[in-house]
Amino acid sequence: MQKPVVIILAGGANSRFWPLREKSLYRFMDEPLLTKQMNVYRDAGFEEFIVIANPGNRDMIAALVGKEADVAVQSAALGMGHAILQAYNYLAAKDFPPIYVCQVNDVVEAALHQKLMDAYQSGSAASYLAGFTVSDYFPGGYLSVEGDSRIRGLVEKPGAGNEPSDLVNIVAHVHTETKALIDAIDGLYAAKHPSDDHYEVAMARLMQDMRFECVRYEGRWHPIKYPWQVLDVTHFYLSQIDGQHVHPQAKLYSEVTILGNVIIEVGAKIFPGAAIVGPAYIGANTVVGNGALVRESHIGPGCVIGHTSEVARSYLERQVNLHRAVVLDSVFEENVNFSAGCVTANLRIDGGTIKSIVKGERIDSGRDKLGAMVGANTFIGIQSGTMPGVKLGANSEVGAFTNVVSDLPEGTRRYAIQTYEETRATGKI
Repeated sequence: MQKPVVIILAGGANSRFWPLREKSLYRFMDEPLLTKQMNVYRDAGFEEFIVIANPGNRDMIAALVGKEADVAVQSAALGMGHAILQAYNYLAAKDFPPIYVCQVNDVVEAALHQKLMDAYQSGSAASYLAGFTVSDYFPGGYLSVEGDSRIRGLVEKPGAGNEPSDLVNIVAHVHTETKALIDAIDGLYAAKHPSDDHYEVAMARLMQDMRFECVRYEGRWHPIKYPWQVLDVTHFYLSQIDGQHVHPQAKLYSEVTILGNVIIEVGAKIFPGAAIVGPAYIGANTVVGNGALVRESHIGPGCVIGHTSEVARSYLERQVNLHRAVVLDSVFEENVNFSAGCVTANLRIDGGTIKSIVKGERIDSGRDKLGAMVGANTFIGIQSGTMPGVKLGANSEVGAFTNVVSDLPEGTRRYAIQTYEETRATGKI
């Protein structure tokens, strides 16, 4: 059988991901998410790839994938259907082979891709859609299923209590009738369909006459839409570490404690009194100073975790510098300086879940512990702190002794105004 061509949707605007940058190029264990995903698809038996990029990330993605994939550009964020149409010329040249539509920012276990490939190779349906079993309401699309597997409809955000099933639609879809799907999507755009759900509507129409089957999945699923979801994906990859892997050219000094599953890369230096508690990743040429503690965290290349600093359940990109600082449940992009005495608060006084403002809307992160999300090249002065869920834009500055209680736009400076009084000393205490 002809293996499906993988269409990887990577052209989103990333607007809800602020202050963090291009999610498809986010590096986990120093490998970009896009190529990590492509390797998993290959392991499941897929061989050909088309990546749908946007004008802003096209060159970066093309340089990354080289000859391993074709890259098409979606000029504007007009929905998944429009993204799929950008692959038209490639697919037409191959007489519209079967396709596997997936999103780069949906991180799942490799077993799902294998199940979809197996279903395609052994079945006779027109399409196979992944259905994720949920126990509580999820604000996404639901599959309406007849019997055990035949899909009869798609219902988008039906509201709690109105779900047609317990199966949420993951964008992991194998289609064998590619030309019929492309024509249905194209027809909706030509008819000026009013919303951006052309892909979903096209599938819903086709399934009235064609057989769509649900491939049930109950493993882990971590979509990256909001910046704090980087922490979920970080834990997903850290949990795959098995054993302690210390590069021969890493330097561990005396009285260093290593517990659990860890990777310590080439050139890393772990100084006396430091502790690494797994699962954890320490990137190449990173320094973990005397008395520092790193637990359940991802530390990228070239970082400095200074004397007595603590990093817990966090993601640090490359070239992040800390000195006697505390980073909890946070995401720091590259070249962030977190000065002496700084701390990210991660817990509400009442213990409730932490909210964050995204595009003017107050969003519940669903996390009862969440620190700061800090954009690249940001400098935070000594003895400063961030409140739970705060986001700091790239190239921003925070002055010394400043508590950041709300989001900081890119390229701006925030500092506390301090006043001083001087009186003549009396010699008395």
